[in-house]
Amino acid sequence: MSKPQDFDSKAYWSATLRLLIITLVIWFIVSFGAGILFRDVLDGIHLGGYPLGFWFAQQGSIYVFVALIFWYAWRMGKIDREHDVHED
Repeated sequence: MSKPQDFDSKAYWSATLRLLIITLVIWFIVSFGAGILFRDVLDGIHLGGYPLGFWFAQQGSIYVFVALIFWYAWRMGKIDREHDVHED
């Protein structure tokens, strides 16, 4: 696949880097924030009989990470189509 003549690599890299930073911030907030930093606050809420901070540290973060993988793939596909470098 050859790149189109009007391909702007700086705009593509900027969009990709912005998506990566957003993804890493969400990952950090969920893993470190909800599981460690905000655990005491979240423990006041119970989900299924367990404190929410404990639930996030054990299971909730996994659900968020799987959803984050699908969201990232969908968003990256959209960026590829916007910059006409998609594979389909």
